[in-house]
Amino acid sequence: MKESVHIIGVDMVPFMKPGSHEPYEIMAEKAIRGALKDAGIEYSKVEQAYASYVYGDSTSGQTALYRVGMSGIPIVNVNNNCSSGSTALYLARQAVSSGAIQCALAFGFEEMQKGAIGSQWQDRTSPLETFDQKLKELAPNAPDAPIALRTFGAAGNAYLEKYQADPEIFYHVAVKTRLHAKHNPYAIFRTPLTIEEVKNAPIMYPNYLTRLCACPPSCGAAAVIVANDEFVKHHNLKNTVRILSQQMATDTLDSYKDPIFLVGKDMTTRAAMAVYEEAGIGPEDVDVIELHDCFTPNEIISYEGLGLCEEGEAERFIKNQDNTYGGKYVINPSGGLMSKGHPLGATGLAQCTELVWQLRNVAGPRQVEGAKIALQHNLGLGGAVVVSMYAV
Repeated sequence: MKESVHIIGVDMVPFMKPGSHEPYEIMAEKAIRGALKDAGIEYSKVEQAYASYVYGDSTSGQTALYRVGMSGIPIVNVNNNCSSGSTALYLARQAVSSGAIQCALAFGFEEMQKGAIGSQWQDRTSPLETFDQKLKELAPNAPDAPIALRTFGAAGNAYLEKYQADPEIFYHVAVKTRLHAKHNPYAIFRTPLTIEEVKNAPIMYPNYLTRLCACPPSCGAAAVIVANDEFVKHHNLKNTVRILSQQMATDTLDSYKDPIFLVGKDMTTRAAMAVYEEAGIGPEDVDVIELHDCFTPNEIISYEGLGLCEEGEAERFIKNQDNTYGGKYVINPSGGLMSKGHPLGATGLAQCTELVWQLRNVAGPRQVEGAKIALQHNLGLGGAVVVSMYAV
C-alpha cells in the first residue's frame, strides 16, 4: 500500500536575470534553509535528497547541500531538461510513498547564460537530434533558429492553421500572465503589458511569435520537503499540503505525428488523465493551476492537453477569461515562466511552491479565493511531462 505524502515545507529565492544572480550553491542553500524553516524541522530529519539542474557539472547537488549539512544521506542529481525540478519532486515523493523513508528533500537551481537555450556539448549526439529531424519533416518551412524556438513556433503555427485561430490569442496570454506577475515579488518582469506592446515587439518566429511571447533565461533556486503521515503526526506539523496524485509521461511514436504533439501535447494528456483517474478528481474541480508556459503557444496547447477546455476551444476559453481571476480557473497566478523566469532546474519546484502558498491561503494580493485543489504541469523537451495534483 502506498504511503500518503505531504508537502511540509517550501521556499524559493527571487529569480534573477543572468549576471545579476548569486552562485548556484548560495541560491540553493537559501531555498533549502527556507524550506526547512517553513517545515519547522532540522536538516537531520531529511533522509534523502534529490537535486535538479541542467547546466552544471555532476554532483553540483552535493556542493549545494553540503552548505546546509553533511549528514551522509543519499543525494541524487537529476537532469530531465525543463522538467528537472518536478522530476526531482517525483522521485522524492516516490521514495516516501514506497515506505522506504519518511522524509525527503527536492531542490533545484540553475545559473543560465543570456540568450537562447543551447547545448553545452557539440562533440556528441544531441538528445534533441531526432526531434530536430522530425521537425524538418513536419514543418519544412520553419526558419533557422534555436531548437526550442523553432519547435514551439512551429507548434503555434500548426495550432493556428488547424483551428483557424486568431494569432492574438498568444498576445492575450502574455498580457494576462504579466498582469498576474504584478503582485509577485519573486518574478523578474512585473510591469503590465498591452496587446499592442506584445504584438509590436520584435518578431522571433514568423509571422506571429514576438519576443514578449517567450520566457527569459534566468537564474534561481527552489526547494520542497515531503513526508509521510507518521512523520507529520510525530512532529505535529501543520499547514501541510497533500499530493493527491503525480504522474510522469515520456514520448511515444505518436509524439512525431505533428508539431503540436512534438512539444508534448500527447505526453501532457496521458499524464493528466492518469492523475485525474488516480485522484478521483477531474479538471472541473481544480481551482488554481501552474503550467509550463515557456512560450505562449505552449500555454494554449496545454489548456487542451490538460482537459481544461475542448480541442480547438482555447480561443473561446481565453476570450471568456476562463484563465484568470473571476473565470473558470486561475492559470499561472505567479506570472508563470513568462514573467517569473525559467531557471530550468528550479522551475518545477517553484511552481509547486506557488501552489502550496495558494492552498495555504498565504499568497497575498495574488491569492486565488477559496483555493482547495491545485494542478501543476511541467514539461521538458526530449522529453518528459510531470503533472501533479495537490489539495488541502
